[in-house]
Amino acid sequence: MDKPGADGQLYIRYSRDGDEEALRTLFVNYKDSLTFFLYGIVHDAEDAEELMMDTFAILASRTAHYSVRKDAEFKTWLYAIARNQARMFLRRHREIPSEIWEDAEPMAEMGSFGNSPEQAMLADERNAKLWKALQSLHPDYAQVLYLAYFENMTPSEIGRIMKKSEKQVYNLSARAKASLKGRLEGTKYSWNF
Repeated sequence: MDKPGADGQLYIRYSRDGDEEALRTLFVNYKDSLTFFLYGIVHDAEDAEELMMDTFAILASRTAHYSVRKDAEFKTWLYAIARNQARMFLRRHREIPSEIWEDAEPMAEMGSFGNSPEQAMLADERNAKLWKALQSLHPDYAQVLYLAYFENMTPSEIGRIMKKSEKQVYNLSARAKASLKGRLEGTKYSWNF
C-alpha cells in the first residue's frame, strides 16, 4: 500500500498473470480490517471471518472484475463485495441485526485481532464505551461512521460501498453522529464529533 492504486495493481497482477503472491499480499493487508467491518454487520466473529474468506474466494476465482479508476480505490471495491456478501448472508439466514452488545467483551472472541489497531482501540474504557455505543446504532449509521473514521474513506467511496449518493452519505453521517452523541450523553467522557 505504498502508493495510490498499488493494491489495485496487485489484484490486476493476480488476475492477469496468476501471481499468487499478489493475492496473498492483499489478503494480509485486508483480512483483519475486512473481518472487523463484516463483524459490524453480522455480529458474529465466526460468520464475519467466513464472509471475509468468501470475499477473498471471489477474488481468487477471478469472477469479480476490477479496473483502475480515479474515483474509486481497490479498497472501496473490496469492501463493496464484502458488504454484498454480508447482506446475502443475512438474507439467507433471515437475520435482522438486533440490539448488539451488552458490553464490548464479544470482541475478545475475535482472536485474530490480538495485535490489530482495532483491538488496541478497545483497550481503554473510553474507547470501549464508544465502541459499544457505535454498535448499538442502526447498522447503516454504524457502517458509515466505521468507514469514515476507522477506514478513512471519503463520502464518495462510502457511497459506492453502501450504494448511496454522496448527499445521502452526508445526511446519513450527520444523523449517525447525532444518534451516537445522544447515546453517549450522560457518560463521564467528553465526545467531539
